[in-house]
Amino acid sequence: MNRFLATAAVALLLQTSALGVAHAQALNGNPLSDVRVRQALAYAIDRQLIVDAVFGGYAIAADGLLPNGPFKSPNLNAYPYDPEKAKALLAEAGWDSSRQLEMVFYYDDQITADLMAVLQAQLAEVGVDMTYHLIVGDVAKTLNSIPEDPKGKSVVTWDLAYGARAAMAMQEYFNDYVTGKASADGFPGASELDELIAASNSSTDPDANKATLMKIDEYLNTNVLTIPLYYQQLYSVESKRLNRNGEPHGNDQFNYDWNIQNWTVEPDANGKAVMYTNAAPIDYFEQPWVNLGLWAGNKLIWAHMLSAKPFLDGVAGGDLAESYVMSDDGKTLTMTLRDGIKWHDGDPITVDDVTFSLEFALKTPNLHGVVASTLNSIEGAAEYVAGTAEHVAGISADGNTITIKFAKVNANVLLSFTQWGPFPKKYFEGVDPTLVQQAEFWQKPIGSGPFMVEEAKFGDFSSFVPFADYYEGKPKIDQVIAWASADGDVNMVKNAAANRIDFAITKVVSDIEAIKALDFMQLTPLDIPYTRMMWINQYDK
Repeated sequence: MNRFLATAAVALLLQTSALGVAHAQALNGNPLSDVRVRQALAYAIDRQLIVDAVFGGYAIAADGLLPNGPFKSPNLNAYPYDPEKAKALLAEAGWDSSRQLEMVFYYDDQITADLMAVLQAQLAEVGVDMTYHLIVGDVAKTLNSIPEDPKGKSVVTWDLAYGARAAMAMQEYFNDYVTGKASADGFPGASELDELIAASNSSTDPDANKATLMKIDEYLNTNVLTIPLYYQQLYSVESKRLNRNGEPHGNDQFNYDWNIQNWTVEPDANGKAVMYTNAAPIDYFEQPWVNLGLWAGNKLIWAHMLSAKPFLDGVAGGDLAESYVMSDDGKTLTMTLRDGIKWHDGDPITVDDVTFSLEFALKTPNLHGVVASTLNSIEGAAEYVAGTAEHVAGISADGNTITIKFAKVNANVLLSFTQWGPFPKKYFEGVDPTLVQQAEFWQKPIGSGPFMVEEAKFGDFSSFVPFADYYEGKPKIDQVIAWASADGDVNMVKNAAANRIDFAITKVVSDIEAIKALDFMQLTPLDIPYTRMMWINQYDK
């Protein structure tokens, strides 16, 4: 496979971007625009104490926005807990100890309340008075409102904000730092950072992108534009009845090459191998282009054009597409479908299904942001969406091969197609794509993955059975029963204790503690792209 090589401009950025450190003085009337004050806040926070005392050790102290894994830069300052250094930096910056900082947050759980109390105490120790409160009302407006002029006065009152950022593509950690982008980061912008962010979004070479992303994280770290607090881990919850047979763990919030068709589970008294899980739909099967791998149905019944490595740090290979080629300039992708692949109703999956679905997706609301960015970069996508063209000019087919031409380079083309797969055209002809979720199809969808829907009693459970004609072989598990639940399933521990969970995922500390007490269950911690952080409002106040 050819890869688009980083341009000379990107290479130059990487060489020269040990990057502008903010001047050691306030840049405007807001003392938080002084890097020394922000550094002091970073040194005042004992992240490891927070991880141990607030989260019971079920998190990882953070030193950058990018999570642990292949994107982690070795050059970050961890800002180790040092209250004396924090006091010295505040004194050097002329900090007014009578000033009170306002912290806002949007989680209403007890753990967040405990965290706020710890942060308040740690900041008070170095002479910073901080008060905190839960955002009531329009969270997005409270966090994201910024002045039209980046040098203008802040339009929000808060000084600090606590929140999280999760990502499928690592650029999602940083795109909100672009000058003029309304975001919760409270950063007015910097031209050198804008250039790096643009570079990270304009190359399909994964090695070049990793290097650029590390430089961005280093810039944010050096200038303390945001204070990362901890990385939230995901835990795979599995019964000892289940055997993954060496297949990989990964971030189950998205789609990766997990090979569930090779998993086995101990049979019941009748000799039937039934696996119990959760995350079945409550009201209907959600169309899988919205939340990707979140729901059981998305992970069991849909195949994708390509497959991703467990951490989403690259493409493992083909899925419905047997092979693919990215052009040297990063603007043309060709994918060749496998022979003999079928929908669950036995009909063949065709190139026509793929090209139809690509166009259908462009007019579908709530398309996942990374996938939407990729598809809207295709030549002629804008004209098709606007209704001035009957088809998307950049999508064509020849035999079993689909060719997609892009008007501009999109860094996440391959990643997007590890998350996206087609719908069967015959069920959607005549369906208004803006009303896609209202189609009767979603009561019992016809998919392309290793399992197919047998029965769905919404609000109770869904049953999935093996698809005998799945191209990678019929799954070894006879049936999957999934209990209806949303993310953070309140009944997961109860079901596990009753031997009604063989596989699930959770980030909830209380769930993790309860599962640990069950000797027939096991937990596997997984590093995922999910960082909790403290934003700092640097706009002039």
